[in-house]
Amino acid sequence: HHESEVDTLFEQFHEQGYLILPNALNDAEVAALGDGIERLIARPGPEVAREPGGAAHVIYGVHLWEASYAALARHPAVIEVARALLDAPYFVHQSRLNVKQTGGSIVVWHQDFATYHRVDGIPEARGLVIGVHLDDVDACNAPVVVIPRSHRGGIISEAVIDDSVPDHQTVARYRYDIPDSAMARLVSENGARAITGAAGTVFFMHANLVHGSSVNILPTRRAIAYINVSPCDNRGETYARPEYYAARDFTAIEVR
Repeated sequence: HHESEVDTLFEQFHEQGYLILPNALNDAEVAALGDGIERLIARPGPEVAREPGGAAHVIYGVHLWEASYAALARHPAVIEVARALLDAPYFVHQSRLNVKQTGGSIVVWHQDFATYHRVDGIPEARGLVIGVHLDDVDACNAPVVVIPRSHRGGIISEAVIDDSVPDHQTVARYRYDIPDSAMARLVSENGARAITGAAGTVFFMHANLVHGSSVNILPTRRAIAYINVSPCDNRGETYARPEYYAARDFTAIEVR
């Protein structure tokens, strides 16, 4: 029974480009990650990207200096699924904490691998974007929206870095945004799906899956932690970005 369930999940991942595991982390684990958020968003360094008004939006490299996020990368629920999906030992290429505060940024359509390939020099799209809901996420507080099957077309060639977007100086400086014409084609072919779920939900996306998110209009925050990984034989070689954006340590992640 268990094996057939696993096979179905794998088929879904390879077919759709993503997988959602509800309740993968328990309340205590979610609390351990969530307790530090106020402290993390108060960090002064360049690894914290801020909204024009000064509110923290994304904190990069959290696994490098925050014990609970380093532990998240080694969590059995994360490792077992990631190892199985990748069929290879892997390292953490980038971690980040995305905090959608009220009225914050829209994250326009993009593929994480476009940046990892073009900027960081990772050769092949064999990585995963692993997201962990630290708050309950539903239709009302700006869930991640994915375009199913959009991982199958490789890097969307029309995607460009758009220096006219409001967040260009911070989070969009390396983001390859996908223009409306390409998005119209992708959505007409594949539709769109919001990734929702209670705090503790973990989702796995193919590194080339097209995704974005809207503005959070609720008065409460929406926080998602990301551990983005790549097989150890598929690593960045440019060293163009600081370590909080792109790994320097390619050691295989092991269960602790």
